[in-house]
Amino acid sequence: MADEPLVLGIETSCDETGVGIVRGTTLLADAVASSVDEHARFGGVVPEVASRAHLEAMVPTIQRALKDAGVTAKDLDGISVTAGPGLAGALLVGVSAAKAYAYALGKPLYGVNHLASHICVDQLEHGPLPEPTMALLVSGGHSSLLLSSDITADVRPLGATIDDAAGEAFDKIARVLNLGFPGGPVIDRYAKEGDPDAITFPRGLTGPRDPAYDFSFSGLKTSVARWIEAKRAAGEDVPVRDVSASFQEAVVDVLTRKAVRACKDEGVDHLMIGGGVAANSRLRALAQERCERAGIRLRVPRPKLCTDNGAMVAALGAEMVARNRRPSSWDLSADSSLPVTETHVPGHHHHDHVHEVSKDNLYS
Repeated sequence: MADEPLVLGIETSCDETGVGIVRGTTLLADAVASSVDEHARFGGVVPEVASRAHLEAMVPTIQRALKDAGVTAKDLDGISVTAGPGLAGALLVGVSAAKAYAYALGKPLYGVNHLASHICVDQLEHGPLPEPTMALLVSGGHSSLLLSSDITADVRPLGATIDDAAGEAFDKIARVLNLGFPGGPVIDRYAKEGDPDAITFPRGLTGPRDPAYDFSFSGLKTSVARWIEAKRAAGEDVPVRDVSASFQEAVVDVLTRKAVRACKDEGVDHLMIGGGVAANSRLRALAQERCERAGIRLRVPRPKLCTDNGAMVAALGAEMVARNRRPSSWDLSADSSLPVTETHVPGHHHHDHVHEVSKDNLYS
């Protein structure tokens, strides 16, 4: 349909410079420049390195996306950009670029929420989101259970991580096992050849008095690290595959158990899983198994759409345009701790806050 909004989305919340172009719920281009190799030698993401990499990658990545989509910048109906949450300096590069393009092209600007974008991206794979949608978002920075009745205006947090996000735990255990960075994909690979029942690691916050939907992976991480250290201290070999499988099982067991419980409690028959850790093969398999048993329909985008990308930001931007949400104003700023309840940041329109400056103020 020609009247569906054509939107370009920019994502720079962490170490991937993502630019996506979407028409309605159809993905036309998804260009990514990653600085992950530059961070690997530090064993984690370095904010200054990320910001500099975004700066260098921005224009070529936008040009590549436009070329891949076969559209020109003038064809766009809007520009959307991750306004938060994320690394402050990294977000700023994306927001500044989005403003410059929107201003130069005379197009509306939409500053959108990173987490809401992770949910909305599923529209590109499985069509419009059901309303309400239950979403389990698991990534390096976030583990959250969210209920959304309208992805452009209403996302309610049911639970979140109270310490380490699932992705952080994967990174830290991979580091203890000397498997490199990032930890998610490499632990997934080793776990395939290990026994998930070999070692019993703790399941955080699953007691009868614990908060039903919150997550905690700090105790698990400590427990796994101590187990590995004890083996090494005794001069024994560490069974990397079994440790990987048992650790991974402890994480995905809790994630899927709580998500299915939330669906039942809220009477929602759909579960959407997104975020970088949603690329984990065991999480997908166990979620599928438990959802089938509970009569819940599982929606998980393909792995490339789960990790940070521009397509998800464009998808939410297109939905903002389609639902006539108010664009952001030119004073849009990056907010590193933007709450998930703020799906987008309309900002103030300039005439709302132009103050007359009197001479007295100037010289006081």
